Amino acid sequence: MKIAIVYNRESQAVINLFGTLNREKYGLETIKNIKDALVSGGHQVKTFEGDKNIIAKLEDFMPSVISGERPGLVFNLSYGIQGKGRYMHVPGILEMLGVPYVGSGPETHALALDKVVTKMILIQKGLPTPKFTVMDKPDSPVQDNLNYPLIVKPKDEAVSFGLRIVHNEEELREGVQTIYDTFHSPTLVEEYIEGREVNVGLLGNNPVEALPPVELVFGEGEQIYTYEDKKNKSGRTVEKVCPASLTEEETKRIQQLAIDTFNALGCYDSARVDFRIDKDGNPYILEVNSMASLGADGSFVFAADKMGLNYTDLMNRLIDVTCERYFGPYFLNDNSSEAETNESIRIFNSITQNRDKIEADLKAWTNISSWTQDPVGLSTIKRKLDDRLKKLGLKQCEAHSNGRSAWTWETKAGFKDGTLFVLPIDIPGERSGFPIPFRTEQEWIYGEGIASSRGGLVTLLSALNALKEQKLLAKKKIGVFFYSDEGRGMRYSSASLRKAAKEAKEVIVLQPGFIGGKVSDQRRGSKKYSITVEGDPLRVGKHSKQLDVLSYFIDQAEKLKEISNSDKKVDCCCSRCIFREIQCSITSPCARHRCYHVSQR
Repeated sequence: MKIAIVYNRESQAVINLFGTLNREKYGLETIKNIKDALVSGGHQVKTFEGDKNIIAKLEDFMPSVISGERPGLVFNLSYGIQGKGRYMHVPGILEMLGVPYVGSGPETHALALDKVVTKMILIQKGLPTPKFTVMDKPDSPVQDNLNYPLIVKPKDEAVSFGLRIVHNEEELREGVQTIYDTFHSPTLVEEYIEGREVNVGLLGNNPVEALPPVELVFGEGEQIYTYEDKKNKSGRTVEKVCPASLTEEETKRIQQLAIDTFNALGCYDSARVDFRIDKDGNPYILEVNSMASLGADGSFVFAADKMGLNYTDLMNRLIDVTCERYFGPYFLNDNSSEAETNESIRIFNSITQNRDKIEADLKAWTNISSWTQDPVGLSTIKRKLDDRLKKLGLKQCEAHSNGRSAWTWETKAGFKDGTLFVLPIDIPGERSGFPIPFRTEQEWIYGEGIASSRGGLVTLLSALNALKEQKLLAKKKIGVFFYSDEGRGMRYSSASLRKAAKEAKEVIVLQPGFIGGKVSDQRRGSKKYSITVEGDPLRVGKHSKQLDVLSYFIDQAEKLKEISNSDKKVDCCCSRCIFREIQCSITSPCARHRCYHVSQR
């Protein structure tokens, strides 16, 4: 599966920078560790910054899929670049694009990032959380129903930014002032729960699984987990103990509270719930981290390791639970009984899982020049194709090869009463100017001979390779007829093809419907074309009977307008039409299609 790891680190590629800038970021080592883990799980992985260019990058890396094909997936590590709702930015974009992703949706991140809203939901659900109030400004009135010491922290920040304990009103207003000046944000003020700090990681969906509780042992100093502790700047080491020293009953209770919190906020795939447990053993929910840290030293990873999930297994488990959520429990299970009994599904999956390799193969074939008038190029491409067919286990059929312009290969079962594939290896016409470089543009592919030769060639090789992977190729009655004189109207190869076609039950021509020197091209949506018209230079005062290029273009302009005729933008299945005058047993001529035939040149 294609997986794009999207994160925020260095890029500030936005239209304007303003507002609250993100202070959270994953380290390069963690990003690399996640990538290595996913690659070892058999996935194709690339990393991208989650900035304004992410749409184009994802579109290039994981283009639209065809029906039944496995789509790509985003492993979301993005904390956003700026703004109070930055956790929501990348998930929101991915939902708009229709790209599945690991982790909670934008609405859950909005709730979890706002600690006040989270606490209101917890109270509404009957879940325990410390008493609190909100101070919008340093001079806001202080409620007298809260008991010191109190905790102050920004209401919509993470990683313990601005967190501190205050013991009186003076310290309280000082803490609120610092948060107001630094974050331009209201302050959440809640009662400090003296006791132990424990957190519970959660993994999966319906049902979600609670990981073993992790207790944080602070040692000397204030018994809270500060930003300086998390970034190893406090001078002390906070020890993690897993499983936490709790009774079986206490463990089950705190795990159930974590699950209830996960469900109350609508989390997906993974999260972490932080607790304080008072001296009487009563747990209080402090907050929910909807993007639990996946750093190697984080509590979530630590707890997973204690239950037998190493780092590689954990990262791939996150992919599994996400795929199960989007596509059902059997999406990644190629060994399911249904898949084993459905030959077509196995072949289809074999092809679609290798899209990158197929595209790379197409590029390699396109970069080999083999115009009709280029004997060196034709010889090169023939040798390369011979080698590929040999590796696939096919053998050359001398009876249907003329040795200079037509060659036939077949499987061990032969192709009599089977299927004969027909494709040219030459690019028709005369080369002029520079070759067209290979490139892709959304659903369009450009390159020398893509339509006339290379597309069919790579399609065939991909299909044969998929059959071989499933150990089916040798049993199939398949023949491959390729020829090198398409540009000469099959002057030398047509007799061989007629002879071979009589042996087969069906003949499939791997070209986009050549008829009378024209090619019918499938049309979907709209496309802009640029036209270059060249002609001999004209000197001032020189008269010539030859039609000048501008006059020629004006004369042809009315015909060019037909390209934009909406009545003729109809999909066509001409890939199985009559191939020139050779009667193949595939279908009737193209008269039954409302095709629009665009000149090959």
